[in-house]
Amino acid sequence: MFTTFNKGGKKMDLPFQFENVPNVTLSTVFERIAKKYPNHLAVIDDQDKLTYAELNELSSQFAATLLQSGIQPEQLVGLCIPRNCKLIVAILGILKARAAYVPIDPDYPPARRIQLLTSSGISFVVTSEETKDLISLTGCKVISIDAVKYTTNPVINFSTNSTNADALAYVIFTSGSTGQPKGVMVEHKNVVRLFTSTNGFFGFNENDVWCNFHSIAFDFSVWEIWGALLFGGCLVMVSKETTRDPRAFYNLLSNKKVTVLNQTPSSFRNLIAASEKEPQKLVSLRYVIFGGERLDYALLRSWINRYGIKNPSLVNMYGITETTVHVTWKRLTQVDLDLFDNLLSPIGSPLPDTTIDIVDAEGNSLPFGKKGIMYIGGAGLSRGYLNRPDLTSERFVSRPNRLGVHELWYNSGDIGVQTGPNEFSYVGRADDQLKIRGYRIEPREIESFIKEDKNIQDCVVVDVDYGNGDIRLVAYLVIKSIDHFDQTSLVSKLKKTLFQKLPSFMVPSSYLFIDKIPLTTNGKINKKVLKNAQQATLLNEGSTQELPHGSLSVAEKIRSIWSMVLGVTNISDDQDFFDLGGTSFSLIQMLNYVNDFYSTNISTTVLSRGVNISVLANAINESRLSLLDTA
Repeated sequence: MFTTFNKGGKKMDLPFQFENVPNVTLSTVFERIAKKYPNHLAVIDDQDKLTYAELNELSSQFAATLLQSGIQPEQLVGLCIPRNCKLIVAILGILKARAAYVPIDPDYPPARRIQLLTSSGISFVVTSEETKDLISLTGCKVISIDAVKYTTNPVINFSTNSTNADALAYVIFTSGSTGQPKGVMVEHKNVVRLFTSTNGFFGFNENDVWCNFHSIAFDFSVWEIWGALLFGGCLVMVSKETTRDPRAFYNLLSNKKVTVLNQTPSSFRNLIAASEKEPQKLVSLRYVIFGGERLDYALLRSWINRYGIKNPSLVNMYGITETTVHVTWKRLTQVDLDLFDNLLSPIGSPLPDTTIDIVDAEGNSLPFGKKGIMYIGGAGLSRGYLNRPDLTSERFVSRPNRLGVHELWYNSGDIGVQTGPNEFSYVGRADDQLKIRGYRIEPREIESFIKEDKNIQDCVVVDVDYGNGDIRLVAYLVIKSIDHFDQTSLVSKLKKTLFQKLPSFMVPSSYLFIDKIPLTTNGKINKKVLKNAQQATLLNEGSTQELPHGSLSVAEKIRSIWSMVLGVTNISDDQDFFDLGGTSFSLIQMLNYVNDFYSTNISTTVLSRGVNISVLANAINESRLSLLDTA
């Protein structure tokens, strides 16, 4: 029996599926679980469900299909499927065929999909009926997951004797500062050890119910998917529509008896608001695990007022794609909330097979209490960046540890501080990189597309806090000298272009025109001045806003709510919510106000890009008529 040590130094036996850890792969561990729990539910979505035996059968059949198509070991295979059971069949099939998957979010615009496929050198893409048209024009060979049908014929377990733990499992792309996204190469062993190293903390088991809430293009999904499948648990696939409707998601958590919930703080903020409107508590929930972005502990107070701090347990985990999802863990206590400091976000202790060193600009280790760059070492370090040896050698560096022994470390670019024995806090970034809803964003990638417009002389993209953890991107634009200049037309044109080239979370919500970019005395861009100016504007505009009065028309009431949420005035009935600076999160906030005011239950599925006041007014009137008919 393979053994490990938990945080307190006590030896613990790991489950049987993790025996011989150095040589085990994700698909091997899954096949052991499928053999032990063949009749347990493995994955469910809105329409389908699969037991472990069925999932093993289907994924093995799909692996055979891939091999017949000519897939080679470690070949990169694109994957563009919505969150449903077919997605999990496809992931397992690709891994069993000894290939590696490259997730392509179906919501990405065509230019982004083509960019990722081209830079990866991908020739095969796995799709489903819903997404095949998204890939058909890229020149890649499309392999449909829908062709795989369940049979009762015995199957070969492809992975057991054919895949090395050092083999590539997936490549996930993050934003790149040069205008080109960079692909992070992660091996089987990186992911498997993530769960052996955390097993003593959580005790995940076959009775747990997880949900896949996050996009497979976001590495939090790796933790969600394998946290269920490597322990015999059930994985609930959450549709895109449900992720955008916090009340529907809260009810799904309750109905499916979810025990392990993983959330970015941004998403959890909306779930907290939804929970306050629901009478039932999530009695099955064992853990809420945060990751992807900085956790503001003050965000949790209203949740803890209802649920307490232990049931469920709240765990904050810091991590990076390059170091395989999670680096640290911290179970939150009441003391953490009482001692909360706005300048620090406690992230706890490194995982048992992981090391953090706080260093200065020259790479020298710093003592307790000194802020510096967090260097990450240990078993979670990925292979590096796809086709980018220069960037890999720049960020993955060999340097001595505190004992003088040279090891490979990842320069995270994050600023941290050691606050106690093996305890760390996150402070911020040492560069311009931003995080929006868990996604890492390089502003220069966005700026490079904006500067392609012939009317733009210069631009700067910054993140601005709109209050209560609502972080949005704002673009400051300096235009060239032109005779006829229409701000509205230029902004509309810019947003249309950006939505065609970038994921929606990378498109700024606001565009402000300035005469010149402010600089510091050292000649660097003074982003603090830009942020402060925008926040002051929001404060001044928001101070005069109130919820609408009863005597106003439906359209006027909506206008008042939009002005309050977006911090803008003079909104016409046909102006687009997103063009005015709205985001998916501010949309949820706005809809909560609308539903509370009118006692309606309008879902976010009614609102998508292109919605205006007229459309929403019609939806409200239809909902009110429907309520009258059923009264």
